[in-house]
Order: sequence, then structure tokens, then C-alpha cells
Amino acid sequence: MRRTARPLTGTALAVAAAALAVAPAHGTPAGDMEVEPSSAVPGGQVTVRTAACGDGGSATGDAGAVGSGSLSLAPGPHEQDATGRFRVPPSAQPGTYEITATCTGSGRRITGDLVVTLTSGGSGVHPRGSVKTGVGGALGPDPVQTAAGVAALAVAAAGGTWLLHRRARGDGI
Repeated sequence: MRRTARPLTGTALAVAAAALAVAPAHGTPAGDMEVEPSSAVPGGQVTVRTAACGDGGSATGDAGAVGSGSLSLAPGPHEQDATGRFRVPPSAQPGTYEITATCTGSGRRITGDLVVTLTSGGSGVHPRGSVKTGVGGALGPDPVQTAAGVAALAVAAAGGTWLLHRRARGDGI
């Protein structure tokens, strides 16, 4: 009996693990809030959605942690989901913020996380040109000035090497 029980137990555990892995793929589990996009930049628009309030349910959301204030979640195109939108304030600092909502009928509290970043997940814009620092540095990307600076450094290095060589030989300076 023990020889049969071990393979059957292993098979049962494998089937249970596969069922648990597939279950969340069918939408937002009850009690959770879906935040899209999960990572946003300041000034970006965010959509929150939940099925925790039941069919046709609504909720009052709070995005005050990120500085957006309250929002309302109403039944969307899919009757079982309550959906709402808010804009991340331009003054928002990078970090992870908790977005909460309370279902109108049941009083159930649900949460989701929003990550605020300074760069978007897309390709973005690549910088071009010289750095405008305001103090010091090169006046511009002029190749003549760059060549003059390199030449001055080369002369200083050669002169320093020559002086150190003379001192090491004992010729004096």
C-alpha cells in the first residue's frame, strides 16, 4: 500500500499546484485591486479595477498616498468589475504607493500598489548636445577648443615628465 500511496500523493500535489498556478490567470482575484499601469510617471493617468465589490458594485477609492485624492469606481463594461481613473500629480516623488478602495455595499477594503518612477518604461528620449551646467566646463562642442585643451594637457604632461626625469638623474632643475 505504501508503494502506491507515494506516487498517488505526488500526483495529487502536482495537480493541486498546477490548479493554483492557473487560477489567477482568469482575472483579478476577489479582494485584489488591479492597477494599470502598475508603474507610472508623474502626470500619467492610472486606471484601477476590482471585482471584489460583486456584480454591478461600486466603490470609493483613495489615491491620497500619491497625492491624487479620492476617486469613484463604478461598474465598467464588464458588469463584475468596478473601474476608476486618476492622474498622478506632476509633483509626485518616486516610490511605491498604496491605493485603497472601499466597496459601497459591503464596506470591504481592497488595496493595490502603484510604483511612481521618473522614467517611463518605453524607449524614452535620448539626450543630445552639451550639458548646460552654467558654471565652468567647455563653452560648447567646438572641436578647435577641444583640440587646444588636449594639446595643453599633453604639453603639461611632457614637461612634468621631463622635470621628474632630470630630478631623478640629479641634474637639478
